[in-house]
Amino acid sequence: MHVLATALGLSLLGSVGGLLVASTLITFPARVRTRLVPWLVSYAVGALLGVALLDLLPEALSLLAPQAVFGTLLAGILLFFTLEKLVLLRHCHTHECEVHGAAAPLLFIGNAFHNFIDGAIICSAVISSVPLGVSTAIAVAAHEIPQEVGDVAILLHSGYSRGRALLLNGVAGGSSLAGALVAFGAVQIVPSIRPYVLAMSAASLLYIAMSDLIPNLHKGETDRNALRQVPLIAAGIGTIVFFERMIG
Repeated sequence: MHVLATALGLSLLGSVGGLLVASTLITFPARVRTRLVPWLVSYAVGALLGVALLDLLPEALSLLAPQAVFGTLLAGILLFFTLEKLVLLRHCHTHECEVHGAAAPLLFIGNAFHNFIDGAIICSAVISSVPLGVSTAIAVAAHEIPQEVGDVAILLHSGYSRGRALLLNGVAGGSSLAGALVAFGAVQIVPSIRPYVLAMSAASLLYIAMSDLIPNLHKGETDRNALRQVPLIAAGIGTIVFFERMIG
């Protein structure tokens, strides 16, 4: 039960923690948000890549043959590509978004589904080790902060009050607990599924970083300054390595 409690706590921290920081950022003047959010996106790229490639995949490879791990990784990337086509996972990191701009209810559904997956990812990491769970929660929170700023801004633009926008995002963030419970139950019932869950978790984080965040950085939609992007990405990776060595 200690593992489950830790998994639930870190899952909530990864999702709702990002919202708490975002709720502070949304009160800043627009010009300040315009400067800070792109920095957070670059940092999130590094954190997501660091956890997926340096933590989750090595852990899965220690439990399962490489072909099975990378086969699962490939299947996961194709799965998340399909889900994005169904507009379930796509997130916005700017105020203008071609996907969610006119569909606040769809934004809520997609956010809840995304947080459900985040909870499952964090829980699967915690089951392997608490340090891995902490690193994964940090990466998830790093991505959630700019994402939540964008989501709240879209809801405000759609006519929602600040309090209601934050409440809706908070409720959606709570779905991470359901994701953690489902992942914990699945691994308890079928322990051999754990390396597959880890590989699928890595696929989710890699897909977000490489199909959603990095293209925006390349296009200059969030930040045009490569000299700033690279150090921030490195800082995200460095944070994961630091926490792994400090508490690992």
